[in-house]
Formats: sequence, C-alpha cells, structure tokens
Amino acid sequence: MDFSCHSWGFNDLTLPEALGTMARMGFRYVDLGTGAHLNPARATAPATRAAALAELRDDLALFNLKPADIYLMLPHITDADETRRTRELKVFLALLPFVKATGAAGITVSPGLMQSDDPAAAFERSAALLRDMLAGAQHIGLPLSIEPHLDSVAPTPAAALRLLAAVPGLQITLDIAQMVCQKVKPAEMWGLLPHTRHVHLRQAKAKKLQTPFDKGTIDLAEVMQALEQAAYGGFVCIEYLQTLNWHGTMQVNSVTECLRLRDALKALRPAP
Repeated sequence: MDFSCHSWGFNDLTLPEALGTMARMGFRYVDLGTGAHLNPARATAPATRAAALAELRDDLALFNLKPADIYLMLPHITDADETRRTRELKVFLALLPFVKATGAAGITVSPGLMQSDDPAAAFERSAALLRDMLAGAQHIGLPLSIEPHLDSVAPTPAAALRLLAAVPGLQITLDIAQMVCQKVKPAEMWGLLPHTRHVHLRQAKAKKLQTPFDKGTIDLAEVMQALEQAAYGGFVCIEYLQTLNWHGTMQVNSVTECLRLRDALKALRPAP
C-alpha cells in the first residue's frame, strides 16, 4: 500500500509549485484533478495537447513524482439537457489518451450531480453515460471508478452499489470523509472495499467534510485494519480541499495536515 497526495490541497499554487511542495514533503506519488492544475481544453485541443502533456511529464520528472490517479470532474453527466451530457462524454473520451500517456493507474469521476427534475431519471442518465465512459476507458486499459460524494446521485454506499450493479466493471474511489460527514456506519462503508480501487482520506467528522487533524473523528487504526482485512493493494491518497464551507469543510494548512495524516498512517501500516 502506497500513499499519494492530491494536488487539490494546493490549488493556490501553480502546478510546478504544488508538485515541488508535495515532493519536498516526501511523497513520490500524486493525484491530479481537472481544475487549477489540469485544463481539459488545453489537454485535448490539437494545437496544445502535445505541449500540455510534455509540460506535465517534465514537471513530474523534475520532482521524481508519478501520478497515482487522475480525477476528471465532469459532474453534469446527469443533466436533463442531452447536449450538456453529450459534451461531458466527449470531453471524457478526448481526455483518455492524455490520461493514459501520463502513466496514471486509473481515472476517478463523479457519479454526477443530483438533479431536481427527477432523481430516478438522473440516476439512469448517470448509469447510461458511465457505461459509455467505462467502455472508452477499458478500450485503452484504464480502470474507471466513481467517487460516492455528497450532492451526487450516489452519495451513500447503497446508492453507489446500485450504480455499480447498473454499470458492470465500474469501481469505487472511496472518500472516507464523505462517508463520515454523512454519519454512514462503518460496516456500510467497509462494504464498499471489495469494489474499491482507490482511497481518499482526510480528517473529518459528522457534518464537517474536512477538519484539522486533532478535531476529526476518523479512527485511523480502524481504517488501516479495514484496508488490511480487505487485502486492499491500491493507493491511499491524502486529499485536503480548498473548497471551504462545502458541507462544513474547514480551512486547514495543507502541508501540516498532509504530513500529520501521512505519518500517522505510516505508523499504523503493517510491516511488509
């Protein structure tokens, strides 16, 4: 089991600055996501995609870092507007060669935002597009997983499992803080582990999606024990956010929190 660090905790820095910060903290693997550090338009446009890939590769090599996972946001796959859904799918498919060329182990996407028109219809729209996305990812040999998250059509373990049943081959990126924020029972959360290929972790508590290390309620020993019992062999990504106030997300010092959490997890990791 290896640890990675998510660049989203350093969205206030340029990508080279963020990568340099994570490297100086001792990380050798990073998670990247669309947004401040990955511009989908630049990564897919014929005039700029080669330069975007070369720059990313150079930046990673400079700091001796490898990508563990890439999160392609695309939250509107559930939108009632077919044109908008189709646009999201086209962006995803266009990004696949770029993701493959980075050497990332897989791709994470949102299950899609819950829509006010008809929750059942939104769920079906998500499943339909995810089947097309999965086919594209499988064609080039990349695993695809959804992150069950608040405000989505699959925020809970039960909803996530329903979506996996509707899209055979789809996997889970388990954000433990998303579960704890919703007061999901541990047994339900760990029930996702057989389907989990990637894990996100930061300290959190009920109704607080992110807290400083000392204010969270996540039992790290229990987390590591559950991963060990599930024979989990993927990455654990230390993921802190700068989206303040979203479901109680508290402001933290990303460097301090990433180091404290990683070191605590290392101390609990079973000896090889």
